[in-house]
Amino acid sequence: MKIERDKKLVSKVFDENISYLKERLGVDKSFDVVHLDVEYAKRNMSLFMVDGFVKDDILHYLMKYLSELSPEQLEENTLEKLLKTYIPYVEIEKTDDLDVVVQTVLAGPTALVIEGVEEVILIDARTYPVRGPQEPDMERVVRGSRDGYVETIVFNTALTRRRVRDRSLRMEYLQVGRRSKTDVVVCYLEDIADLDHVKELKESLEAIDTDGLSMGEKTIEEFISGRHFNPYPTVRYTERPDTAAAHLFEGHVIVFVDGSPSALITPTTFWHHLQHAEEYRNKPIVGAYLRMVRFIAVWASIFILPLWFLLAQNPSLLPEGYEFIGIEDHGQVPLLLQFLLIELGIDVLRMAAIHTPSSLATALGLVAALMVGQVAVEVGLLTNEVILYLAIAAIGTFATPSYELGLANRIYRIVLLLFTAWLGPIGFIAGFTGWIIMLARMKSFNVPYLYPFIPFDYRAMRDVLFRSPMPLKNRRPTFLHPQDPDR
Repeated sequence: MKIERDKKLVSKVFDENISYLKERLGVDKSFDVVHLDVEYAKRNMSLFMVDGFVKDDILHYLMKYLSELSPEQLEENTLEKLLKTYIPYVEIEKTDDLDVVVQTVLAGPTALVIEGVEEVILIDARTYPVRGPQEPDMERVVRGSRDGYVETIVFNTALTRRRVRDRSLRMEYLQVGRRSKTDVVVCYLEDIADLDHVKELKESLEAIDTDGLSMGEKTIEEFISGRHFNPYPTVRYTERPDTAAAHLFEGHVIVFVDGSPSALITPTTFWHHLQHAEEYRNKPIVGAYLRMVRFIAVWASIFILPLWFLLAQNPSLLPEGYEFIGIEDHGQVPLLLQFLLIELGIDVLRMAAIHTPSSLATALGLVAALMVGQVAVEVGLLTNEVILYLAIAAIGTFATPSYELGLANRIYRIVLLLFTAWLGPIGFIAGFTGWIIMLARMKSFNVPYLYPFIPFDYRAMRDVLFRSPMPLKNRRPTFLHPQDPDR
C-alpha cells in the first residue's frame, strides 16, 4: 500500500546523517548491522551494510580504490566523479532521502555516506544464501530440464529470461509489506499480455496493507484472489521455469516473490490445474493418452467414493450383472463412519509423512498400509471394499498435478459423501449440481473458472481434452485477450 510521506533529506552536517542512520538501522542494538567509519582523500566517510548480505571481495576492492584517491581528485563534482569514475561497479545509484537509504540497506545493498556531499551512494554488492536450482519435487518429469526456481528472486527472473529472450519481456518491481518490504516482480510479455489485467494485478498488489508476507506467495494469493472460504485455487503455482515460460508465451502474467521458489500464474482456469509438463515431453498421442488417464484419475478421486456409497446403500440402483460392485458385509461399523475414519486416517498419514525424516518415510508408509490397514480389516473396523475404493480415490488425488486442486477436491468429496448419506440419490445429484454451479460462478481475474466448458468453446475445449501437436497450436487462448492472438 502506497503511503505519502515527507522525505528525510540528507543534511549538510555529516554527523547528523550518521546519527539518524545509526538510530533508524539500530546499529547499536543489532549485531548484524555494520557501521564502518573510514577516511579517504581527507574526507570522513561511513559505510552501512548488513553482515551476510555483502560480497566481501567487492567491498575490499571498493575500499582499495577509495584509499588510492587524493584530496585533489575529489575537490570538485565529488559525487559525479565517484559515481562515474572512481567506484568501478555496475549496480550503483544515489539518493537524497535518508529513509530510502534505511530501506535499501536492510534489503542488502551498501550505503556510502560522504562528508560534504548531500546525497548517499548506494552500492548493490549484495549476495543471498541460496541453494542451487534443483528439479521441483512436485513437478517431476521423465525427460526435460532439471532446474527449478529457488528462494532468491533475481535467480528466478534470470532462469525465466534464459528461456524468454524477448525484448518485450517485462519484469516490474514492487515492494509489498509495510515492515517486511518484500520484493515482488510482475513478469509478462508487453506485446502479448492483456495490459488491463497487468494493471489490475499491480493495483491489487499495491493495495495489500499488511506488516509482511509471512507465507510469501500464499499470502499474496489470499489478498488478490478473494473467496477465502472457497477451497478451489484461482492461481496456479509452479516451480518450473519452462512451465512459467510456456504460460508467458500464451499471455499469462507471472508473479515472483522473494524468498519463495513458487511463482504464481495468473489468470488460470480449473483446467490449467489438470495439465502437467510431462504431457508435452512426449509425442502428441502419448501426451493425449497421459492427459486422459490423469482426467480419469482426478474424476475418480472426486466421485468414486460417494458413487460407490450410493450404490452400496441402494443396491436396487445397480444394473443387472453389476451386483459385484456392492458390498457383501457391511461390517460392525456403519459405512459412512468407515469412510470418514479412513479419510481422516489418510490425512493424518499425509501429515505424518511430511513431518517424518525422508529416511523413515518409507517405513512409515509400510507400517500404515500393512499393519494398520490389515488389522483394521481383521477386527471389523473397516471392510475390504472401503479400503479398496479409498485407495483408488487417494491415488487419484496424488495424480492431480496441482496440490491445491487435489486438496480442494478432497474436501468436496467429503461434502458430496455427506450429502449422499443424508439424502441418497437426491443428495448425490444435488451435491454434484451445487459443485458445478459453484465452479461456474467462480472467476479468476474476470476469467470464467470453467472456461471453455462454461461458456462453451469447442476449439478451446478440444485443446483441453486432448494434447494437440505443437505445430497446430498456432493461436493463443482467447480468454486471455492477448494483443497478438497468433503464436
